[in-house]
Formats: sequence, C-alpha cells, structure tokens
Amino acid sequence: MDAQTPDFRPDGGGKVASAVIPETTGWHRPRGEPSLADMFASVGTAKGGSFWRKLIAFMGPGYLVAVGYMDPGNWATSLAGGSKFGYALLTVALLSNAMAIVLQSLCARLGVGAGRDLAQACRDSFPRWISLPLWLSAEIAITATDLAEVIGTAIGLNLLFHIPLSLGVIITAADVFLILALQAFGFRWIEAFVVAMLGVISACFAIQIALADPDWGAVLRGLLPTSDILENREMLYLGLGILGATVMPHNLYLHSGLVQTRFIGASGRDKREAIKLATIDSTIALCLAFTINASILILAAATYHRAGRTDVAELDQAHAFLAPLLGSALAPTLFAIALLCCGLNSTITATLSGQIVMEGFLNWRIAAWLRRLLTRMIAILPAVVVTLWAGEKATGHLLILSQVVLSLQLPLAVVPLVMFTASRSKMGPFVAPRWLSALAIVTAALIIALNAKLVWDFFAS
Repeated sequence: MDAQTPDFRPDGGGKVASAVIPETTGWHRPRGEPSLADMFASVGTAKGGSFWRKLIAFMGPGYLVAVGYMDPGNWATSLAGGSKFGYALLTVALLSNAMAIVLQSLCARLGVGAGRDLAQACRDSFPRWISLPLWLSAEIAITATDLAEVIGTAIGLNLLFHIPLSLGVIITAADVFLILALQAFGFRWIEAFVVAMLGVISACFAIQIALADPDWGAVLRGLLPTSDILENREMLYLGLGILGATVMPHNLYLHSGLVQTRFIGASGRDKREAIKLATIDSTIALCLAFTINASILILAAATYHRAGRTDVAELDQAHAFLAPLLGSALAPTLFAIALLCCGLNSTITATLSGQIVMEGFLNWRIAAWLRRLLTRMIAILPAVVVTLWAGEKATGHLLILSQVVLSLQLPLAVVPLVMFTASRSKMGPFVAPRWLSALAIVTAALIIALNAKLVWDFFAS
C-alpha cells in the first residue's frame, strides 16, 4: 500500500537521508540503527502537492497511538464514572485528552527532530547505570499493558462466543501472527487494520448511543468544569482515575518510534513540516479516542445512571445490563464487538512498543517474530495462571494491578521526554518552544501527582 509514484521519495534500500542528519552535540553516544529497522522510512511521503496529500501520507502512527487511550484498561473507569455520576466527568475526559495531545506532540518532535525514539534517546543520553533500570521498568510497564489488553480481548471473546477466559487468553497469542502477516505487505497494512478496527468501534458506539438516547444538553454541560468534582470525594477519586490513567508509558515510546516509519528528507524544512504533519495526525487521532472514551461514559450515564444502577464498573456486568435497559438484544452484542476490536488493536500496539523498547535501549536485534512471541508469552502466562488458579473473577484484580504498575513507571518515561525535547543541545533547531515545554512540565507534574495519589490509595486500601 506504500505509494511508489514519482511524487514519493523512498530510496528502497532502508538507508535514507533522514537517517544521516548531522548529529547534535548533546548526545553521549552516536545514533545507532533505528528500532523497527524493517519498517524505518518505508512509507513514502509526498514531495509536492497539496497540504492534504502530504497529511494523508503522514496519517497512521497517530491512530496506533490513540489505541492506547481507549484500551480495555480504561473502559472500567469510564463505565464507573458514567454510572455513578452521569455526565459530570466528561470535563475530566476532555482535560485528559488535551494533556495527551501535548505529550504526544513532544514524541513526534523527538522522533523526527532528533531521529531517535524515546528508548534510544535514554540510551544515548544517560549512563548505563541509569538507562538499564529505565529499560527494565519500561519492560515491566509494557508487560502490564499487554496483560490488560490480553484480558480485555479474552473478555470480548467470552461475551461474544462464551469462550472461557482462560482459553480466550491463550487464543490472543495468535495476534502475533496477524502482525507478522500484515507486516509482510508493508507497515501501511498494519495501520489500515488498526484504523478499520477503530471504525468498527466507532460504529458500534454510535449505534448504542442512538439506542440510549442521551440528554444532549446534559452532555454539553458535562464538558464544562464544575466545583462538584472537588467537593465530592468519590467523584474526585473517579476523576483522578480517568485523568491519571490516561497517558500510558508505552505510547511515548511507540509514537516516537512510529513517526520514523515515514520517509523524511534531510533538510530542516522537511523535518519541520514532518513534525507539523505528525502532530496534526496524532491530534486528530486523539480527538477520535476522546470521542470513543466519551461515548463509553455517555452510554453508562444514559443507561445505568438513568436507571439507578450506579455501581456498574465490571465489563461483563455492563454487557449484561445493556439489553434489559435499552430493550434491544443488539446493544450488548455491539458492546462485546467493540471490546474485542479494542483488545485486538491494543495487543498489536503493545507488541510493537515492546520491540521498540528492547531495540532502543539495548541496541539488540533478534528476529521480529521471536521478539513479538516472547512479549506475548510474558503477558499471557500470568493471566493464564491467575484465571486458572483464582477463577475468572480474578481478572478484575489483574486489570487494577496492571494500571498501578503503569502508574509507577509513568514518571520514568514522561520526565526524560520533557527533558530531551526542551534541550537545545540535543534537539538543535527542533527544540520545543518554551511555551510548549512549560505546558508539558505542568502536564507531566499533574499526571505524576495524580498517579502517585492513585498508587497511594491502592496500597493504603
């Protein structure tokens, strides 16, 4: 699917101009081989033509990143918030999306401007006694992420086909072969698959929202800030859960690596345009992610909250209540289809993140199929053990634990990202503007504080 017309500029050999930009002086080690080397600069970009033609060539990585903002681990929080407090927490989801846009724009800037993903930047900037622990923590976080996606996919299989969760968890290992099959046709096919799944998810929720017939005036009011969130301790806690669990560490590694799948010229003008187009791509995709997250919350508010069911938080519980509340057998089926598509998408992006992290931190290359299979096995084994030993109800505790692990790792990804993109010695002329760095610092501090509170509450309880 990669364009190969004369208007596009891949050289076909993997050694492209964007890989040989003059090195800035702020890095302690020279730039090594890029992560995802078989996909590096493999997608052609338009040299001329309209703005829209150029943007289309850059669209794709942002949608893979957006998957992480609507993964199964986030569904429970939105369901709980909507069922308990109606539309009031929509404003928190909107704020979360704005924070995500800021951080992902820095990822695009790092990947294009410095020619490094976040893992490579840590390796080339920090001494080994710092970079190796960062690598270990990133691997733990990706395992936790993958664990949540595997369980979410298994729940989707259970709801649709009544497959036991323990067997469903094992079946999800097959998605590694899906990635390899799609990759054989080019990276654009992976992007097309993810976008298609996002389209299915969007259609499923559009139909469910139409069936639920929400109060659109209340929806609009829910987007506005309210003092009730600060005054109601339980509402504040759920709001912190939505806000603090929004940014996933693996997305920062993923985006800074995926933007390098585009062929980018060596000139400063080409790279500035690439940064702008990649940022627009991720911003549009994250707005779609917000729409889907908001739809989950709106659906919960228009069904469970309106019917007085204010205690809905589990995915299977939400699925079971939809049919009697909406009077349609189609609604729970659509809910399960959306969950399954979401889980499939999330496992694909988490697996790609795992490869970027290992190759970036260690500069160590193993066969792509082996790396992806190892990533999947590491996530599947604890899920299988727990579901077999403690029963299907234990999957909820696994999901909660995975989010706590991600919260602990998040500062170790956000802080280096803000540091690198604010450093002129590392970024050269592509350093982030001061206003953007200041906004990113505030965003990072807020996310870290909220995650710290969530972790504290988890261990305290």
